[in-house]
Amino acid sequence: MSEVYLSLGSNLGDREENLKRAVFELEHWEGIILKKLSPIYETKPVGYLNQDMFLNIAVEVETNIGPYDLLKVVNEIEKKLKRERLIRWGPRTIDIDILLYDDIELKDEVLSIPHPRIWERAFVLIPLSDINPFIKKGDVYIKDLIAELPDKEGVKLYKENWYNGV
Repeated sequence: MSEVYLSLGSNLGDREENLKRAVFELEHWEGIILKKLSPIYETKPVGYLNQDMFLNIAVEVETNIGPYDLLKVVNEIEKKLKRERLIRWGPRTIDIDILLYDDIELKDEVLSIPHPRIWERAFVLIPLSDINPFIKKGDVYIKDLIAELPDKEGVKLYKENWYNGV
């Protein structure tokens, strides 16, 4: 089984319910075992700024599904939850990104692991550090990476202990 970290975000509709439904789908997908969930954080949008605040979480799963097939799974869950890709970094019911997959490094036109902007985004690193504070980029721990980020003030704790199924 492989250890995988995902980032989930939502800023359209019932944001918390969208996160719950996405986690439920992951939890009930054959070949995926839900291990840990971060608290929910409310975060300012990045990139395209003319949109509502996001709710973001990080999830740790174990899976026997390979990286490319896992990308198909998360895209299918996004589609099921009515994700529309209209504006780059724009509003969405759900966004699921593969952050880390074991120690794999992969970069092609379909998939990049680690996620290309993981180390630059407080809304990704803060929830991720809640579920595994021992993640490193090279020799630098995640908490030290977070300390250097300018946008960490835009990430506020929204809710802890929030998931017990849908």
